[in-house]
This record gives sequence, structure tokens and C-alpha cells, in this order.
Amino acid sequence: MNWHPKPHSASVRFILITLVIDALGFGLVVPIVPSLVLNLSGLTVSGASKWVGLLLAAFALMQFVCAPVLGGLSDRFGRRPVLLLSLSGSCANYLLLAWAPSLTWLFLGRLIAGATAANASTATAYIADVTPPAKRAGQFGLVGAMFGIGFVIGPALGGLLGTYGLRMPFFVAACLAGCNVLYGFFVLPESLSSAHRRPFDWRHANSLGSLHMVMADRNLARLAIAWGCIWFALGALQSTFVLANQARFGWGTQDNGMALAVAGLGSAVVQGLLVRRIVPALGERRAAMIGGMIVACGYACIGLAPFGWVVLMGIVLQSIGAITSPAIQGMVSAESSMERQGELQGALSSVQGLTAIASPVVASWVFSTFTGSEAPVLLPGAPFLVSVLAYGLAIWAVSGVRPAPALVDPAIGVSLPVGSKTEGGP
Repeated sequence: MNWHPKPHSASVRFILITLVIDALGFGLVVPIVPSLVLNLSGLTVSGASKWVGLLLAAFALMQFVCAPVLGGLSDRFGRRPVLLLSLSGSCANYLLLAWAPSLTWLFLGRLIAGATAANASTATAYIADVTPPAKRAGQFGLVGAMFGIGFVIGPALGGLLGTYGLRMPFFVAACLAGCNVLYGFFVLPESLSSAHRRPFDWRHANSLGSLHMVMADRNLARLAIAWGCIWFALGALQSTFVLANQARFGWGTQDNGMALAVAGLGSAVVQGLLVRRIVPALGERRAAMIGGMIVACGYACIGLAPFGWVVLMGIVLQSIGAITSPAIQGMVSAESSMERQGELQGALSSVQGLTAIASPVVASWVFSTFTGSEAPVLLPGAPFLVSVLAYGLAIWAVSGVRPAPALVDPAIGVSLPVGSKTEGGP
């Protein structure tokens, strides 16, 4: 599988800036949604957690259905128009959240956001278009770092704005998403040339078809399992982190916002500065496994934390283990040609969406079970212990991935040996 370099190095900066703005808007609302659900529903923390889980599941369901379609469209028409469509959907979602008078309207906003949630998969395909295979893990780390930067500023700012009104962060997020659309329309270039585009195929542009494509390949199947486990674990963080800390430590929106900002800062530092050094040194497979073990320890700290500072220690461990995601993405990208990067990343988003449907529902149910009046033992951090098990499964899946075939490195003009550290071998 040869890679043909393109003169688009500046375009990587464009896409990363776009992701920062997008992540900033998303980070603004993370610490607010649970409080808004509490406000609109009038339920207890235990009861409201179920609705928060259903909101996240509604988003994931639409992403699962629509992500492979958008991935296929990006292979057919280019990455740029799909990114613009996705960002426009985010803007509409935030406006609905800002105005929503009931839980029904909150659900409508999340359905729209999920249907157009191609930011990550299309951005990943964009990066793959303009980056040689040997350097993709490092660039995928930068994608994660941009999200991390957004999460440094977003949750902290969202928590602060939330003290002036629960709706204020949504209006700010809508403005940021609108600016992002304009930025992409006038500045962002197309990364996929006409020569590398391919016809749209409905057989693969649906969730079941894309999953079949992934599961038919042994390596991709194991990587898909690992990717799904990572997002399953993250569902607990998204759906119950704020409520768990509120229940056991009395944290408000500002406290939770600052904690999430610490998580974003750590992730940005690790993925932006360390991934490109650690992953080539360890190899992608070993880096993913070691990172997964560290993240599992972080989730255990968050789940069993007797004091707030232990939660922060768990966040630090999660940040150190943030090498896992870009390492897995690099392994997945190496399994496909340039013409199918969009389809493959769309399939990966389908896996992500499928697990994200179940994860918040399971996490919210576990949280409700261990915080309700009939709880067998009071343990608000129980969902994070389920995340520890999910990472254990991810580590097992990655451990069985075989080294990718040798690839031609355009920088030196020779084939890299199978299992070389540059290509992520063991």
C-alpha cells in the first residue's frame, strides 16, 4: 500500500484549529447538561442520571446510523463539505439546547447533533489524506490534543458561565460553532483529490455493512473491539462524572468544570507533545496496551475515590494513558488504502456509536442502582469500575493484533520492515 505525499502540510493546521473551536463549544456544555436535566425534570440526582444517559444514547444512536453515510460521502465528494455539514449540525444543536423548554426538545437537539457528528471521523480521514503512514499516529495525537485544549478552556468557561444562567453556555457554544462554519467555508481547503475519490456505495454506507467490513478482517475486528471499549468507558465519564461528584463531594458546575479542564489539559499535553515520541519508541501496539493499563488505573481511582483529590489523581493517570487512542487509530489507518480512509473511519465511528448507545444507559443504571434508596452499597463511583473492566477487554483485544504489512516510507524510499517500531510493531 503506497502513500503519495501531497503539498498540504498547512491544511493540517487548519483542521486542528477547526477542532479546537469545535471542542471548545462541546466542552462548554459538558458540565451544564446534567444540571439542566435536573432543572427541567425536577427529579433527584439518582433519577435524573437515567435521563442524562438516555440523552447521550440518543446522540450515539444517530451517530451510529449516520456516521458511515457521512464517511462514504466524504470519500465521494471530499472531506470539506462533510465537515461543514457536521459543524452546521452542531450549531443547530446548541441553539436548541439554549432554547429547549422541556426534555423533549433536549432530545431533538441531541438527535440533530448525532446525525451530523462526523467531526472526528472526517477530521481523522483528512489527516490520513495528507500524512504518510509512519507519521499518522503522531498527527492523530495532535487531533486528540486539539480536543484536549478545547476541554481545558471549555468546561472551565462553561462552569463559570453556568453560574450566571444554565442557558448561557449554549448560546456561547452556538456562536463558536457558527464561527467554525464560516472559518471552514472560507479557509479550509479540500484534502482529497478527485483522483482518489470513489463512488458512494450503500452496501458499506450503512452501520451494519460497515461493521461487517470491519469484523471480516481479524486485525480490524480486534481494533474495533478495543475502540468500542474505550468509548464504552468514556460513556461513564460523560454521563455520571458530574452527578457522582455532586453526590459524594458536593461539587457544583464550576468545580466539575475545573476538574474536566484538568483532564483536557493533561490530554492536550500528552497527545500534543508526547505521543509522537512515545508511540514510535514503543510501537503502536505496545503503546496502546501500556496506555490502556494506565487509564484503567485512573478509572479505578475515580471510582473508589474517598476524597476529591483522588479523583484528580485519577484524571492525571487518564491523561498519561491518552497515548492509547492515537496508537489504535494509527493501527487502524495502516490497515486501509487512502481511497478508503473515509469509509474506514466512518466504520470506526459506527463502532464508537454502537458502544456509546449502550454505555451511558448502562452507566446511568449502575449509578442509579448504587445511589438510590435501595442501593446494596452506596457507591456513586460504581460506573467507573465498569470502565476498568472495559479497558481490560480493550487491552486483551489489542494484544492479539498482528503487525501491519510493510509500507513504503516516502521520506526514505524503502519498505519498512514488518514489526518495526516506526510502524507500530511489537
